Amino acid sequence: MRASTADLPDGAIPAWRATFAGFAAILVGIGLARFAYTPLLPALIHAGWFAASPAAYLGAANLAGYLAGALLAHSLAARLPVAPLLRGMMVLVAAAFVGCAFPLSFPWYFLWRFASGFAGGALMALAAPAVLPLVSAGRRGMAGGIIFAAVGIGIIASGTLVPLLLLGGLRETWLGLGALSLVLTALAWGGWPTDPPVGRVVQARATRTMGLPRLGLQARALLPAYGLIAVGLVPHMVFLVDFVVRGLGQAMTVGAFQWVLFGVGACLGPVASGAVADRVGFVTTLRLSLVVEAVAVSVPAFSGWAPAVALSSLAVGAFVPASSVLVLGRLNALVAPERQRAAWGWATTAFAIGQALAAYGFAFLLATGAPFAVLFLLGSGALAAALLVDLGAGLRAGQRSFTPSRGGADPNGCAAPARRSARS
Repeated sequence: MRASTADLPDGAIPAWRATFAGFAAILVGIGLARFAYTPLLPALIHAGWFAASPAAYLGAANLAGYLAGALLAHSLAARLPVAPLLRGMMVLVAAAFVGCAFPLSFPWYFLWRFASGFAGGALMALAAPAVLPLVSAGRRGMAGGIIFAAVGIGIIASGTLVPLLLLGGLRETWLGLGALSLVLTALAWGGWPTDPPVGRVVQARATRTMGLPRLGLQARALLPAYGLIAVGLVPHMVFLVDFVVRGLGQAMTVGAFQWVLFGVGACLGPVASGAVADRVGFVTTLRLSLVVEAVAVSVPAFSGWAPAVALSSLAVGAFVPASSVLVLGRLNALVAPERQRAAWGWATTAFAIGQALAAYGFAFLLATGAPFAVLFLLGSGALAAALLVDLGAGLRAGQRSFTPSRGGADPNGCAAPARRSARS
């Protein structure tokens, strides 16, 4: 990936530098901006900055912002140069961390949490597509894996760095995260392409003309299924540390350890799921994963035993990025190439909507006195429902759901060419 600069045209960005820029954007916008809040949630409550109910709603504010950012990202990219837009979003995340160091009021905090989510949604939608064209086709899979591994690395960093920063105080923790985000922004500054986004304008117009009805039955079914997957992951993504600390009465360090396990799973999940999908197909891998995850999400509802919760954290963490790999692989097999980007846009929006609705709904349940177990059971049920939606669409299409195909891009998404598309 480290191409010789002598082989590059004047002003071209080396592939390794562009890949790092994408990695840093996802680390700042998702790994830190979203997931650092999970281990900070109990600290906010214990420090008296916010009561439990408002603090939970503040966590949901980030997901609402993510939805807005994902929806508006391509419109912004069609009107603004990509490089300043991406830099601005990373700076906005850093500013949000600094703003959260001063709990002036609930609306003030809500605004900054929403802003960080908005920036994260835009970075998730735009960063990788902006830099991957600078990478040779044969190495885009590796580059994409590096970029999205930032999610898991951010989770691990939040579970190890945040407790250390908290030793110096809650305000200092927010300021430290802001400083780290600014450093990553500066390091990524020169890695973005500087050409005007002419192609992105064309793509944005094409995306608006590719309506949902032009997708086939199974591809359409994947959209609500992906939204239900988001609902199923929210209990762990947002409330895991709070459950361990307040629900189980464990120390903050124990909650941080569970969160680190969640991050380790997020680092390993995409690689493992991709390897399995290469052998048995995306359809089989996705459906088997949904069965495993429905069980894993439900575990904390029945047991607070540390090893059981640890296995649940690891498994659910793995499925957070792996679900994107598998759904993208399915869509690439089910949808014609010229419609794949639009289909992934629909899927990303469905996931963002599921996240936001679940976060607010679960925060409301906790505020009304519901036990944490209810959240995990509802999440497990949502994953089971996602499986049923996908199976139902497969049966209606008259396909044998668990039979891998050999060669060719079949609707089940089992072919090797589909796997390569998912990596590109």
